[in-house]
Amino acid sequence: MSRTDDVVNGIKHMILNGELRPGERLPVEKELAETLGVSRGSLREGVRALSILGILNSRQGDGTYVTDLDVSQLLAPMGFVVDLQGDGQAREVHAIRRLLESEAARLAATRITDEALEEARLLLDEAGRLLDETPEQHERIIEIDIAFHRIIAAHTGNSVLTGMIEAFASRTVRARLWRSLREEGIDRRTHGEHFAIWRALYYREPDNARIRMANHLLGVEDSLPFLPGEDEEPPAS
Repeated sequence: MSRTDDVVNGIKHMILNGELRPGERLPVEKELAETLGVSRGSLREGVRALSILGILNSRQGDGTYVTDLDVSQLLAPMGFVVDLQGDGQAREVHAIRRLLESEAARLAATRITDEALEEARLLLDEAGRLLDETPEQHERIIEIDIAFHRIIAAHTGNSVLTGMIEAFASRTVRARLWRSLREEGIDRRTHGEHFAIWRALYYREPDNARIRMANHLLGVEDSLPFLPGEDEEPPAS
């Protein structure tokens, strides 16, 4: 194990033990290096690694602080891992997204607020209006798609699940845009599926919400074999 690993594990231990709390400033470099038994150079490398992971935040001229340890931020690097899988693992990535978001819909059906339901309905109403315009505004429709799914994820009552969904779902935007541009009538079909999900949420039907979400996302997975490679650009809308 490298000295940088000693720094990472040492600071992690201090956070877990309550010696360092969210938002708290780390001891000065010399003192912390002595506490961890490492050189200042190793300490700096460890701090950089923890900053990339969203655990620490170095402020120019003000020292280094523990972040608020927001789960979504801490899980963000998982999206990079997903990116490294490439197109060869696209089906696996989308399958995980389907499992996560289907469970999210089930949980949200009993926890989503009336205000969130209204916000989601307004998004769907906007999408419905855009579908009647010529030419269709595919990019805005995708933005609405993303916002709709985020509302559901945010009301699961499980911050870890919400963070994982964001990490996976944000990696599927390209596929969703391609599908919107290339498949005839797909935006309208997606809108109908979203509305079916919304109704299940509105009527507080957890199992129905889960099934509707799974069915919706299976459609995206079915499109994967027909998607272009990473070096191909989407056609002009």
